[in-house]
This record gives sequence, structure tokens and C-alpha cells, in this order.
Amino acid sequence: MAGAIGIIGAGGWGTALAKLLCGKGDHDVTLWCHGEETFRQIRSQSENVTYLAGIQLPQQLKVTRNLEEGLSGKDLLLFVIPSHWVREVLQGTQKHLAPRTTLVCATKGIEEGSLLTMGEVFLDLYGKKIKKDLAFLSGPSFAEEVGQGLPAAITLAAYHGEVVKGAQGILSTQSFRVYTSLDVIGVQMGGVVKNIIAIAAGISDGLKLGGNARAALMTRGLAEMTRLATRMGADPLTLSGLPGLGDLILTCTGDLSRNRKIGLEIAKGRKIKDILSGMKMVAEGVRNTRSVRELAQKHGVEMPIVEQMCFVLYEGKDPMTAVRDLMQRSLKAELP
Repeated sequence: MAGAIGIIGAGGWGTALAKLLCGKGDHDVTLWCHGEETFRQIRSQSENVTYLAGIQLPQQLKVTRNLEEGLSGKDLLLFVIPSHWVREVLQGTQKHLAPRTTLVCATKGIEEGSLLTMGEVFLDLYGKKIKKDLAFLSGPSFAEEVGQGLPAAITLAAYHGEVVKGAQGILSTQSFRVYTSLDVIGVQMGGVVKNIIAIAAGISDGLKLGGNARAALMTRGLAEMTRLATRMGADPLTLSGLPGLGDLILTCTGDLSRNRKIGLEIAKGRKIKDILSGMKMVAEGVRNTRSVRELAQKHGVEMPIVEQMCFVLYEGKDPMTAVRDLMQRSLKAELP
């Protein structure tokens, strides 16, 4: 084998990446599962029935519930854990990492309370010395489609060019094209904000407000995403690429988008707690709406769509009232 890869997190995205990389045939791939049921399904059926149904997994894929086994002796580790579980799962695991292991964070989110990006969480957990080996994977990529081997393009960002080029070669396949970037803030923040805008797009579609409204939400959502990311140090061009605009388009319009589906259900009058209780998958947009609003306030950035979504999700505001309030804001130029 050319190298050992560990994938930490066996949700839909982690499982799809495990299948993708195992299929290359030149890596020893281990998938760590938190849940016993998922572990049992993969071991006995070579299928993650709960999170990626209908996708057969390679027999050579190793699966474990032992976190030390999932982390130890790996040349590259992919972290695909929901953002609110990252610190709890990885706390105290630094001792299991091999020297100069490349760490790729594929989690999209902001840590609640601390408002730290996932990059900042990893540096807090593992120390600043791992910064040279840390990378971030983000972009338009439904797990189901990647699991089926359908074409996708995504962006990998790192603090150092040598690391990002090495990981690019490992992660790229004939159907999975990986571009590189050194803008770790832009790549991370695009993947966070787009989920919130997708909930808004789902509400708009559910209320049958039309294509004009959806286009306006997406475009102004991109403006909000770019304002916050650039205030945090990102290159605005990053947000016009795959991790920003590309992911925004997919998540706001695709039928497989969990966040868009939540918006559609809200438009039917359902309460958010009832919607979430019936979902197996994690929809990061709901948790991140409040955190992104707080982050925007911290940086002095105006994000009216995010603000209205916070009112709808957490204060029970009527969606049509939120739409009206967005439309009746004071008039201004499109570009600052």
C-alpha cells in the first residue's frame, strides 16, 4: 500500500470518502464509526444503511469503533465529524497521531459558544505545531453522488503548499477532482454560511415565492458570506469559486440538500424541533445560524438574511414576515 488513511466519522460524507479512497486500490483505508449500529451494518452488509443506503462498500475497507486504531499509524487522517462533536471526540487524542500525519478537516461548522472555526478548534486541541500539517476540504459534493462515483470537484486548502499538493494527489480520483488553495479561512467559511442560506432558499421555494426570489437570496447570501469571510481575512475570490458560490448553488437548489429540506418543511408550518427529531443526518445550518450571527456581530458585519433566519429558527418568527422585513429594508447600492 502507498499509505495508510484514517477516516474519522462514518456519516454519509465520511462513508462516501472511504469508498472513494478505498476504490483507488493503493491505500489502506480505515473508517472509524461512533455508533454501534453503523459499525454492525458495514461489517455485516458492506453498506452504511443508515447514512448512505444503497452504496456497496469495498470488502477491503477496514471498519473500527476503536478511536485509537482509527487514528494511529496513519499518513493522512480525514475528520468528518459534526462540528458540535469535534472537541468531545478528539479531546486527548493527540498522543495517537503519528509524526507529520496530514490532518484534513472535512467538517463544516463553527464551534458553538467559542465561535471558533474548525481550524482554530484543531489548533486548540492539538497545538500550533500541527498547523503545518493541517488542511481543509470543502465544496459542492453530495455524499450520495460521490458514493455513486459521479463526477465532483472540490477545494482543499492548507497553510502550506507542500501539504496541500501532497494531499491533493492522495484525494483525487478520476471522478473526484481536487483543486488547491492557501485560503483556509475562505474555504472554511464558505462551507459554513451556505448551509444557512440553503435553509432560507428552501423556505422561499416552499412558500412558492418563485425563481426570482431564490436567485436574490442566493446572490445576496453570497454577498453576506463574502463580507464575513473577508473581514476574517479571506480572499474574496475564494468565495466566488467552489467552496463559496459552487457549494451555495448546490445546497440551495439540490434535492439532496438537508438544509434546503429543512426550509421546505418550515414553509409548511412545522416547528424546527419536530423537523430535527425526524432526521438521522445532521443539518449543520440550523446549529450554525446562531453562531454565524454572533460571529458577524463580533466582526461588525451586516448579515440580514442570517439574522432573519435566526429569528425564524430560534424565535418562532413567521417566515413570510421575515421575507417582508428583508424586502422592506432601507434601499442602498448593491456593491459597497
